[in-house]
Amino acid sequence: MLRVLHLVGSGVDEFFCDLSRLYAADCLAATADPARYEFVVAYVTPQGWRFPAGLDPEQIAAAPLRTLPEAVAEIARAGVDVMVPQMFCRPGMTHHRALFELLGIGYVGNTPEVMALGADKALARAVVAEGGVAVPAGETVRAGQVPTVRPPAVVKPVDTDNSVGVTLVHDPDGFEVAVKAALVHGDRALVEEFVPLGREVRCAVVERDGHLVGLPLEEYRMDAVDKPVRLADDKLARTGDGDLRLVAKDARSWIVDAGDPVTGPVQDAARAAFRALGCRDYGLFDFRIDPDGRPWFLEAGLYCSFARTSVVVTMAEAAGIGVADLFADAVTRAAARSTTPPGSDR
Repeated sequence: MLRVLHLVGSGVDEFFCDLSRLYAADCLAATADPARYEFVVAYVTPQGWRFPAGLDPEQIAAAPLRTLPEAVAEIARAGVDVMVPQMFCRPGMTHHRALFELLGIGYVGNTPEVMALGADKALARAVVAEGGVAVPAGETVRAGQVPTVRPPAVVKPVDTDNSVGVTLVHDPDGFEVAVKAALVHGDRALVEEFVPLGREVRCAVVERDGHLVGLPLEEYRMDAVDKPVRLADDKLARTGDGDLRLVAKDARSWIVDAGDPVTGPVQDAARAAFRALGCRDYGLFDFRIDPDGRPWFLEAGLYCSFARTSVVVTMAEAAGIGVADLFADAVTRAAARSTTPPGSDR
């Protein structure tokens, strides 16, 4: 039996805490197997760490608040074998993963360096382009700089997810407002040439038995007039109770038939992006398909929550790989990376 720690929450703000909890709670339910795993939850907040019995708000609130040194001691006492990262903020993707490397505890997914690379859209597109994958013409701008990319163009923050701060600019007069909107979320904006809409898809790549497997594509409902690009409200929203929900699952996406002509080229491009970025275990890549059927890399999402609503899980199930097998494969591989004996007091 493996003792698996699910690292949940965020030290940044409540939005990232809610986003993490949304996915992690479903993962705990989807992957529970008492014969194989014992789950431990570590919940990070802006105020400190908690070790709740579960992820209901009441359970989280009832768990004592711990400092970082106290949390490290708690993890050592728990004898954790492997960690599953469920944090989507920048420190969660980088600093907290690095902490577990220092503790000698293997974790599922990409390293802090690769996560930081993937989260920087400008760097990621440069590295992927060097790996032979087509990317739209683009540039980064800072406050006061005027883009040289000719519209129509897409302006977005360099380092945010879920299409936050994205604007489609149709004429040069629109750049000032669009760049300002993007710079609310960081000090750089990425301006990319708009790829005429054919289709928009995502492709996950997972490691299976030493091979990089391109999973079936997921496609999103788009319209050249009414929905030429996906925006934040196409991805996340809040219920009347204030809880986050996944909008993209509301009949706005579907799995592409494996025989579709676009599948092979996109999977090849996704595998090339995976290798170029130095990924391991899994990676998720967004592509715009132009009217001629050519895929253009947009960005990378280098995490998987193993929730039933996770894009990677949805794609894997379409390929005949259940979430239990996907999780077991990743956890077993990650546990082998631990540098201390399984179950030992760290």
